[in-house]
Amino acid sequence: MEKSFHIENPKMDGTLRNMTALYLTDGNRILLLYRVGSRIADRMYIGCAGGHFEKEELNDARACVIRELKEETGLCEADIRNLRLRYVTMRLKNGEIRQNYYFFATLSNPDTKISSNEGTLSWVSLDEIDSLPMPASAKEVLLHYRAEGKNDTLLRGGITEENGISFRVLSEF
Repeated sequence: MEKSFHIENPKMDGTLRNMTALYLTDGNRILLLYRVGSRIADRMYIGCAGGHFEKEELNDARACVIRELKEETGLCEADIRNLRLRYVTMRLKNGEIRQNYYFFATLSNPDTKISSNEGTLSWVSLDEIDSLPMPASAKEVLLHYRAEGKNDTLLRGGITEENGISFRVLSEF
């Protein structure tokens, strides 16, 4: 049975925040950015690149994540391979509906040196995810990726709640 919660929120006016995140993987490692000075994810680990959609990207999450990759790391689409949208989540936070589009890829050349103007990049073992400070949805995505997602190429969606996310495979019908 589906739970329903009614929260009086005068700010709830249909405001959306659409965001992307890119996770580069290398076997059991994932490239994470420790971001400092962000209004949304300060002093937390997030994907190596990502951010808010520009108006012209509202119907193209891939265009957003590629732009953010270039802006934040200097890398372009040719520097990565197997770029794939793997997770889409929704969360109610501060009166906004936050929609997150999580992409995964690998580096075309594993020896590529990467830096970011948004914080410090580090390759982290997937086994360390549990202990890292991360936004709730991002942590749930990476925990699921570690447990199941790294073994397939399915697209999953989920609603973030206090006790986690219940992911469902998205398929056309």
